[in-house]
Amino acid sequence: MTEREQALIAQADDEVAKHEENIKNDPYRLTYHLMSPVGLINDPNGWIQWNGMYHMFYQWNPFKAGHGAKFWGHYTSTDLVNWKHEPIALAPSEWYEKNGCYSGSAVDLDGKLTLFYTGNVKDEQGNRESYQCIAQSEDGITFDKQGPVIDGLPEGYTAHFRDPKVWKHNGMWYLVIGAQTEDLKGHALLYRSGDGREWTNLGPVAGAGIPPLQSFGYMWECPDMFSLGDKDVMIVSPQGLDPEGMHYHNTYQAGYFVGELDYETPKFHHGAFDELDRGFEFYAPQTTEDEKGRRILVGWMGVPDQQEDQHPTVDNGWIHCLTIPRELRLQGDRLIQVPVEELKDMRAGEVEHTAANLQAGSQMLEDVSGDVAELELTDFSDLPSFFEVELRGTARLIYDREGKVLTLERKNFADRLTEKRQCHLEELRSIRIFMDTSSLEIFVNGGEEVFTLRYFPSPQARDITFTSSEKAVVTVKKWGLKG
Repeated sequence: MTEREQALIAQADDEVAKHEENIKNDPYRLTYHLMSPVGLINDPNGWIQWNGMYHMFYQWNPFKAGHGAKFWGHYTSTDLVNWKHEPIALAPSEWYEKNGCYSGSAVDLDGKLTLFYTGNVKDEQGNRESYQCIAQSEDGITFDKQGPVIDGLPEGYTAHFRDPKVWKHNGMWYLVIGAQTEDLKGHALLYRSGDGREWTNLGPVAGAGIPPLQSFGYMWECPDMFSLGDKDVMIVSPQGLDPEGMHYHNTYQAGYFVGELDYETPKFHHGAFDELDRGFEFYAPQTTEDEKGRRILVGWMGVPDQQEDQHPTVDNGWIHCLTIPRELRLQGDRLIQVPVEELKDMRAGEVEHTAANLQAGSQMLEDVSGDVAELELTDFSDLPSFFEVELRGTARLIYDREGKVLTLERKNFADRLTEKRQCHLEELRSIRIFMDTSSLEIFVNGGEEVFTLRYFPSPQARDITFTSSEKAVVTVKKWGLKG
């Protein structure tokens, strides 16, 4: 570790200590979600299970609740429930990363936990350079930086060239990376390597202007390529999509394509893009395959440039969190997201109302309230024309049976005006909600649709209210959750 890196880590540790008490007392501090100890957390990075241990790295600016020269923070877990905060993995100390250790991924290379990441460099005029770098660890905690393995830009592309995701296929290493053409089109490029260090650019495999896509964003961030069953999936976060009906209403989007990656051409033959999440805060997700063979996704519960400075936690020196881990399954060409099974170990104090009779109007159910809880609604009978769940007076989930539309409303944390996100839903079969002090993750119909959001109710608000336009019957379960 260089003296510069040691100094940056010491400065970050000082920031943690300076703000620790204030942050700990913030009523919106979450209980079971991963957060940075101070400052801003954004993209999940290096998500991997290595030698039996889950490692979650994350983009981190410890010096303010805003963006800047990013570090890599680090958590570990044996069970996806209990997490240990580890020492800083990467600090932007070297010439090739001096303005930030940007996003990337992790693999086992030569028996070592190996991080691939983008080194961001800017000159005094703000001109950008990008370097794809490597760092390795024998113990999974302390990392030896080995510098750039890709230190130039592909011809015809700008320096918006970042977020390498690495995997192995048929004995060769592959890397997919987000890029921007000189005429401002977002692409995903594919590289190949025999040893993980010498890389050959195979060219773009998907992107704006590459059939079947036409105009589709000016930058593609955080691409992730993997197989599920006999199909290939690309997850990506395109920037520059305009709203279309109920779609694309966040500043930037996160979604996926399903198809087949031709490694030789190369070309990703894919279908239509679909959003992964219908809520307000979800971006830059990353997946890994664990030792059980599950494909597990974690996303950033935030969106860049989307009222970030208005979050009420900024005044206390921190902002954002990561989502709970979600297992991905493929149903036809549709990704289903299911909270990992291990999260059931957080449950405590079950309350159940089997076949509860709901009258027309609004009502509460005995002992169904709280601010940190899991809520499950199943066995709908005679579903009314309108059915609504209101959470702590700040968010509402509303199903219009006749219009076949599911709407999520919340009070905007900046102006307190009501805003909404929606999706088409043929039928409502189940709702599963993970509530934390200032977040909601809502899984509809077993994860066919998901809404993720931050919200900031009064810390004393705990009511959960059910509203029905007519009489209805539903089974409701509620658990407290141990952080």
